Amino acid sequence: MSPLPPLTPAADTAWLLVASALVLLMTPGLALFYGGLVRAKNVLNTMMMSLGAVAGAGLAWAAIGYSLAFAPGQGLLGGPDHLLLAGVGLEARGTVPHLLFFAFQGTFAVITVAIVSGALVERLRFGPWLAFTALWTVVVYAPVCHWVWGGGWLARLGALDFAGGTVVHVNAAAAALVAALALGPRRDWGRQALLPHNVPLVLLGAGLLWFGWFGFNAGSALAADGKAVLAFATTLLAPMATLAAWMALDLARTGRVTAVGAATALVVGLVAVTPAAGFVSPRGALALGALAALPSYFGLLARARTRLDDSLDVVAAHGLGGVTGALLTGVFASAQWGGTAGLLEGNAALLTRQAAAVVATALWSAAGTWALLRALALVAPLRVAEPRQGRGLDVELHGEEAYGTGEGAILVLPEVATPPLRAADRPLATAGSGAGV
Repeated sequence: MSPLPPLTPAADTAWLLVASALVLLMTPGLALFYGGLVRAKNVLNTMMMSLGAVAGAGLAWAAIGYSLAFAPGQGLLGGPDHLLLAGVGLEARGTVPHLLFFAFQGTFAVITVAIVSGALVERLRFGPWLAFTALWTVVVYAPVCHWVWGGGWLARLGALDFAGGTVVHVNAAAAALVAALALGPRRDWGRQALLPHNVPLVLLGAGLLWFGWFGFNAGSALAADGKAVLAFATTLLAPMATLAAWMALDLARTGRVTAVGAATALVVGLVAVTPAAGFVSPRGALALGALAALPSYFGLLARARTRLDDSLDVVAAHGLGGVTGALLTGVFASAQWGGTAGLLEGNAALLTRQAAAVVATALWSAAGTWALLRALALVAPLRVAEPRQGRGLDVELHGEEAYGTGEGAILVLPEVATPPLRAADRPLATAGSGAGV
């Protein structure tokens, strides 16, 4: 196979502009996906958690995170050269403007922290969540990004992560697991069925995620070249195989295929192919996608039998899917297609390096998330009080309803104690009531 000739830098810039917009679209797509999975009284709050990440993570990335990830530094962390975007202008970084590279990477930071919210919906206060998005981006995400993509120690080790298997998905899932355990289950967890309120919304969100994911993976080539074409094709093929395998598992187990299961399967396939997208052949992507269905499918079933309230199964979808994809990258990576041989081509060491990257990322994310949550809990309570959970977080935290039930707006007033009436202010009793004045 002869590689495609490289195109012009102008084409690289044009493609990365489009890819950046596609990745940014994934965050509202995730908001729709997550929003459909929760109860109607919490849909706006759930979607706002994703949108809140745009502000918290996005600004933290611009101010501090980008420098810690991509400025010249050591193996563990970048330096201060790009704090507050110092030195980030229209000069070239590779074949694209430096400012465009920053923007593209910023969309990754936003979607990563937004993924974490899926484990915390329906009981986390919005203020602490906004603080968490900013702090987590700087303390947890930026160092891992530097390790893998900024010339850090995992890059020097030779671990492969084309578009974020470890940086995004393992990282987010480890944080989600720790945060769900620290926060505790929802008020109604284990006492009633907590069913998705709008499955078409879930399917729409999954479709937007897949659409945006082409920018996520193919954009990570950072050029309009054959590598981008390969990543585009593998991003198309792997979820198809995951969906087929998932539906076969559903049919064998229950005799029916659910729409929520199908949407979940697409996301799992996309997660799994992310680290491998530019390193495996199209046939390797099909095999990877089919195999990735197994751990996530049975992981979902196993989690349902535990006391872990990972509300929207971030660990099973992004965690197990990300781990599977990272490890299978070490198996299916092809020297002919991606430049590095994997286990099937005689390079067992790559699989070992992939496992090391997964373990290191998960441990760092878990420890950093636990420390941040402990620190935030010292400042303000993290959980919404149970009576307010019962009334729903949309009205309680945002003063809005997703689906109005009347002709008027909701009037949300602060809770104040009602003073006792003075004797002169009490109404007179009606005649014949037998009551005094």
